[in-house]
Amino acid sequence: MAKTNVDMLNGPLGRKILWFAIPIALSSIFQQLFNLTDIAVVGQFAGDKALAAVGANTFVINLLINLFVGISVGANVVVANSIGERSYRSVTRSVHTSVMVSFFSGIFLSFVGVFFARPILSAISTPSDILDDAVLYLQIYFAGMPFAMVYNFIAAILRGKGDTKRPLYVLMVAGAINVVLNLILVAGFGLGVSGVAIATVFANAISGVTLFYFLLHEVGPFKLEFWKLRITPLFLSRIMRVGLPSGLRGVVFSFSNVCLQSAINSLGSLTVAASAAALNYEFVVYYWLSSFSQACITFVGQNYGAKNLERCRRTVRWTLLLGCSSTIVLSALCCICAKPLLSVFTSNQEIIEIGSIRMYVVVGLLAINVFLDVFSGALSGMGKSLPPALTCMAGVCGIRILWVIFVFPRYKSFASLMVVYPISWILTISVIMGIYFYNVRRTKF
Repeated sequence: MAKTNVDMLNGPLGRKILWFAIPIALSSIFQQLFNLTDIAVVGQFAGDKALAAVGANTFVINLLINLFVGISVGANVVVANSIGERSYRSVTRSVHTSVMVSFFSGIFLSFVGVFFARPILSAISTPSDILDDAVLYLQIYFAGMPFAMVYNFIAAILRGKGDTKRPLYVLMVAGAINVVLNLILVAGFGLGVSGVAIATVFANAISGVTLFYFLLHEVGPFKLEFWKLRITPLFLSRIMRVGLPSGLRGVVFSFSNVCLQSAINSLGSLTVAASAAALNYEFVVYYWLSSFSQACITFVGQNYGAKNLERCRRTVRWTLLLGCSSTIVLSALCCICAKPLLSVFTSNQEIIEIGSIRMYVVVGLLAINVFLDVFSGALSGMGKSLPPALTCMAGVCGIRILWVIFVFPRYKSFASLMVVYPISWILTISVIMGIYFYNVRRTKF
């Protein structure tokens, strides 16, 4: 097994999970760095309205791409299960099917983003003074979506075999290029939101093409060969059976957040800018905790394929312990340094004060979400992603939508919107835990 891979089937789990999760967390953080630098550069060099225009797209982007990112989780699980079963022919077919799905996903998203940007942004009440810039950013961003989808699917394939380091190295390079291009195009040439969008597309192209090159030069069942590129119905159905519920869960999550974003938009462009600035740090902490969920999916996936249920249980315990303890520390640091961190994006004190509310209420309590993500991840690794997906749709997402409809109109403030996040997490966790323990007790090999 290559040095970049983690042996998930043998040996102690704690250190292996940590070393597997850290590159995933850093990869996601570098991906978020694309958007963070977009917002920071436009905020400092193009003004608060440009900052709000880029920030207003965050939830829309997540809504449109989460279905396909969720499907890539299915590729991860199918590859991991096949490795555990030692069925390397299945690995090969899964890899080639997944790459083809990534191509078609990217093309579809480009079409939707380019041609429907204005109707989508208008539908969520994007303020008129930032609408044109927001539409321009979204159209350029989605023109490069095929590269982003290729990166996400191939990164999922590599995670399935225990390789989380190479996707990280690629994003480190792409992230650095993105920062430099942002400064050149916005500060140097004054392109504003179009400049940061172009820089992001270029960075996504570098990361997607590089991982594609890696697969072309792999050895064994992971080697990508053009003549084998086709969608095999059996493996597409296996990928979809796991990935589609995860993707739909992500879409519904994002839809609930779009509803929240619509409510935030109604509070004015300063609140939109404040929320967008704080959201970047929220994503950083969430991506950290989510990396332990990703580790849980892959470790459980391989060991479930190998019919080692006790090792699956131990994986869940370790990911909960490591994920929760480290997230508490990271959240506390963000809360302590909330105002200095927000001042990176703007010098407007009103924006900083409003953004601090999101930092304290949402970022400060994100450790609660570790339980939700880890137990959902374990079920996905076992090939049972539909029950947790439905539970999260009804619980987390349903509560947020109802909150916007019935509570927010009576208490119309930014703080009243933020408290729904921890409330929705807590009410859903107990149900997810019950589903996990029920399935573990029923599993017989």
